[in-house]
Amino acid sequence: MSDQFDPEHLRLLEALLFASHQPLDERDLNDKLPDDANVPALLEELQRQYAGRGVNLVRRDAKWAFRTAPDLAGQLTIEQTQTRRLSRAAIEVLAIIAYNQPITRAEIEEVRGVALSKGTLDLLFEAGWIRPRGRRRTPGKPLQWGTSDGFLDHFGLESLEDLPNLKELKAAGLLDTRPAADAYGNRAVDDLAPVDTAEDEDDEPELDLLEEDDSDLLGLAE
Repeated sequence: MSDQFDPEHLRLLEALLFASHQPLDERDLNDKLPDDANVPALLEELQRQYAGRGVNLVRRDAKWAFRTAPDLAGQLTIEQTQTRRLSRAAIEVLAIIAYNQPITRAEIEEVRGVALSKGTLDLLFEAGWIRPRGRRRTPGKPLQWGTSDGFLDHFGLESLEDLPNLKELKAAGLLDTRPAADAYGNRAVDDLAPVDTAEDEDDEPELDLLEEDDSDLLGLAE
């Protein structure tokens, strides 16, 4: 290890990442490490040290976590009872959200060409793969949806930029080629916050702003 790294800083960083049940961003790590710790450099060094081991330090969007080395995944298969499977409709909706986020329920229905079952979004939300992304600044202020960090983590993606290209999916016949499928993609983004949304500082919608259907979906209805 280079002399520029304090061994105790590196050990503490390693312990924090191992102990956390979810990926941590650099701001969280900065708060827990001494003021003179160079967190980006420490992360880079720790990632280098674990590169050839059974677990690797990986980045998921702007967060860091230890994960099993990809080449060992086949040898660590755990058999378990599958209690709930994603339907074809749910997989399709998840793909539409991933490629067109932030997107409203009505827009998802337009892309698919059929009405969207409330239970489909409910299932994806409970799985931790989608999350509310504020409200559209249009009449009615419809709730918008986008993917979560859990989506990136589950599918082994560092960021949404790692998703296959839309043209590649269409060429392979895995995505609808109708014009509506492209209507809501590539929204303007400013510092990772979609510019056409109205979100609170904590990135969660106010409960009293939820539409009746949205309240039922999130399990908030009485």
